[in-house]
Amino acid sequence: MKIAVIGAGTWGTTVASLVSQSATVKLWARRPELAAAINRDHQNPDYLEGFDLPEELVATSELDDALSGAEVVVMAVPSHGFRSVLGAAAAQIPSDAPIISLAKGLEAGTRMCMTAVVRDVLPDHDPGMIGVLTGPNLAREILAGQPAASVVSVSNEDVAAHLRAVFQVPTLRVYSNTDVIGSEIAGALKNVMALGAGMAAGLGYGDNSMATFITRALAELSRLGRQMGGDPLTFAGLAGMGDLIATCISPLSRNRRVGVALAEGQSLNEITADMKMVAEGVKTTPVVLELAEEYEVEMPLADRVERVLEGQSVSEMLTELMGRPPKAEIE
Repeated sequence: MKIAVIGAGTWGTTVASLVSQSATVKLWARRPELAAAINRDHQNPDYLEGFDLPEELVATSELDDALSGAEVVVMAVPSHGFRSVLGAAAAQIPSDAPIISLAKGLEAGTRMCMTAVVRDVLPDHDPGMIGVLTGPNLAREILAGQPAASVVSVSNEDVAAHLRAVFQVPTLRVYSNTDVIGSEIAGALKNVMALGAGMAAGLGYGDNSMATFITRALAELSRLGRQMGGDPLTFAGLAGMGDLIATCISPLSRNRRVGVALAEGQSLNEITADMKMVAEGVKTTPVVLELAEEYEVEMPLADRVERVLEGQSVSEMLTELMGRPPKAEIE
């Protein structure tokens, strides 16, 4: 089987490395020098320094080369560049190839999930062949061979079952479901919540505070996800609770690190200027709040995260959050 992975960031490179164990993989890197380094040294020095990549993995900076003969197309491009790269690749994507997004974000302006962007750019592509791979998947732990699990979500059950086998390796157990919108919304919103969890960690708060935050974050993302058509069970699974926990508690989480730095007094510009990788939650937060307004869903945590991104102090935000009127837990 031939698989094209479009995007040589941390997670794209990791997925390409995994599936190269059982398939022929071409990994597209935007910069020729990065593709050359991967092919020459079998390492990704920009995003995964110190990790050896399979010798079988081949990188290229030419989209048509990566997509030639591809039977599965994996889009590993951040949300802000997803549409432009997909548009450039559209003519080379085989009409019968499943397209799987790894991005966990929402497109600014359109408020679209990435599968909706795919359908918009490729209106003739079978919607049952468009989906996401998501879950508690911190790339460095996955690449190190630590046991983990993921979810491939495609509306066509047969396609989902086929892709489940494509992505599964001995150290990554892959489940399938057909709730694409629920899986995508959970993946996008957990990045927003991880910013808030990082803020709590940056203030030095302990396990009670973190457990409280994660639990209420799950309630919040579930409310919006259900209103948008997601299955409630999805939010209790790997795409929802699993991914939320990993992203909120792990020092490897980029979004959590941004929140920690904000709580420690750094400005958002200072933080993002020093980051090679994208913290999707920063761009996703205002889009989430637009969706919350559209669907009339209360999202106090996301709202307070946005206020901090706009300049409010973390301690002031927390005081406001804890001072909200009491309410029933389940509403």
